[in-house]
Amino acid sequence: MSTDTNISRSAELYQRALKVLPGGVSRNTVLRDPYPAYVDYGKGCRIVDIDGVSRIDFANNMCSLIHGHADPDIVQAVTEQLQRGTAFTMATEVEVLYAEHLCSRNPGFEKLRFVNSGTEAIMVTLKASRAFTGRAKIAKAEGAYHGGYDYAEVSQAPNPETWGDLDHPKSVPLAHGTPQSALDDVLILPYNDIDRSIAILEANKDDLACVLLDLMPHRIGLNPADPEFVRAIRDWTTKNGSLLVLDEVITFRSTYSGLQTKYGITPDLTAMGKMIGGGFPIGAVAGRSEVMEVLNPRAKKVLFPHSGTFSANPITLTAGLVAMEKFDQAQVDRLNTLAKRAMVGITNAIEEVGIDACVTGDGSMFRLHMKPTPPRNFREAYMTPQENAKIKFMLDHLFDAGFVMINTCTATMSTPMTEVEIDALVGAMKEGFEKLAAQG
Repeated sequence: MSTDTNISRSAELYQRALKVLPGGVSRNTVLRDPYPAYVDYGKGCRIVDIDGVSRIDFANNMCSLIHGHADPDIVQAVTEQLQRGTAFTMATEVEVLYAEHLCSRNPGFEKLRFVNSGTEAIMVTLKASRAFTGRAKIAKAEGAYHGGYDYAEVSQAPNPETWGDLDHPKSVPLAHGTPQSALDDVLILPYNDIDRSIAILEANKDDLACVLLDLMPHRIGLNPADPEFVRAIRDWTTKNGSLLVLDEVITFRSTYSGLQTKYGITPDLTAMGKMIGGGFPIGAVAGRSEVMEVLNPRAKKVLFPHSGTFSANPITLTAGLVAMEKFDQAQVDRLNTLAKRAMVGITNAIEEVGIDACVTGDGSMFRLHMKPTPPRNFREAYMTPQENAKIKFMLDHLFDAGFVMINTCTATMSTPMTEVEIDALVGAMKEGFEKLAAQG
């Protein structure tokens, strides 16, 4: 350990990390310039780093902690399960109990299967769609993030040089070495554009297994989808024998039953993750029985063999069941009200300072844009170098002021939060806007 008191423990630890981890991290999202802060502990809605600095956590591990850190009820339940064992090559009662609870929250969840992450949940929905329909292609929205599966990550981060014509957006690889065959099997839809999207779907209707859709995609701007667009996609898939798959890995927190209920639609499959794990890694796929049957290992012909060593892990499911039972309708409503208070407060601050910015979001999460109007698709949400610099300034300002945000300047609520934390964030946002305005 260094004796130089001017070097922070986080800076020193990062130098060690660089020697054993590519880039010094296993998650790109924790990187900061010049080095990431390393956490010591979290409690409620606050986290304390190893240098002793306390911050209010609006990132909540990429919106996966609905009850903040070290929730006492979750800690107690997990501790009791730890003493009974952490993983078994046997079924557990909590798998049934938790599946019953999640299915009770949404009538469209007729059957459910647990997996280990949101990425895996999406992967299962796509493979199940192909098994059910006998078709290969999938369609997804330009710019939408759906995890790390080859097909799901196509056109996750295109740019003006690569994204092609709006009538026929190109399938752009994210990772170097993505097979051309994967790109050829993914259709890219311009979000919220009914005519162009339907035209693309029609041209491939005989080959399309499913349309994968997020109703409020973070990377596209965290702006709820136009209801007419969602209805048009639902109607088209029903008419043409394709499945509608909704990614509610993030948005399931928006209402008691998921954001889909605000749109009055029932997808064929829904992917979930993040907060339903109670702070532990999880994914789940739910949907109508006929489609979920492709996963049935006792079927006469098993169309989609699937397993996983840690799927339905009793530690995760114990934490998840407690977390979701606590996240009842009253808590959903309270968090949504807090988020609304924040969005109104930030919008008022933007108007008072007089800068080009806006806020989007729904439910218990929102995002700041350094744009005068809310983006409706990825190309509108795409940040110019100037906008990107302003967002980075705001992130650094808020971090120094004691607030942790998701790296797009997005915030998610947790149940330990009150109006005190919300108003403090609004105040810090306004200070940041004033500094930006002073820079000209």
